[in-house]
Amino acid sequence: MPLPPPRALRQKVHLRQISVEGYRRDDGMLELEACLRDTKEIDYVLASGIRRAGDAIHEMRVRVTLDADFTIIDAQACSDRVPYPGGCDTIAPAYRQLVGLNLMRGFRRTVSEMFADVRGCSHMTELLLSLPTAAIQTLATFRRDNEDEDEKPFQLDRCHALETSTETVRLYYPKWHRGRANDP
Repeated sequence: MPLPPPRALRQKVHLRQISVEGYRRDDGMLELEACLRDTKEIDYVLASGIRRAGDAIHEMRVRVTLDADFTIIDAQACSDRVPYPGGCDTIAPAYRQLVGLNLMRGFRRTVSEMFADVRGCSHMTELLLSLPTAAIQTLATFRRDNEDEDEKPFQLDRCHALETSTETVRLYYPKWHRGRANDP
């Protein structure tokens, strides 16, 4: 179901695009390449100069290589377009600290703490917060989505629709359905 129509006339002035591409390498590792890009629909005046409508204000990229357990074994970052050249674009090496972190174990909290305030770029850090679910979707490409396995499917109990007590799980994963505590 789409959003309801806006209640007032409006003019789009800003666009933020976040994209994450997932790859399986020929050595079995997974890689995620992510990009955050901000543009304005009108000319935008900054202390560092004018950005013309449609030109990127921010364009940050990150690539992480993951092992089978979602642990980052390599990380690279760059800032292609920034509002303050010579400042914003110098933080990328700090993101090598991602190596050793696991996307499934406190990643968002850890990244938010590690790169808070002046220790990181708020845009780059925001981009990183998209990686855990993108990694799951990338890996899911190669896994069967059914109940034939002996282990509970990874996605169960990781969102409200797939809580093992829900009707959704009863319909699609009956083997793993656990009735609510109040159910007869």
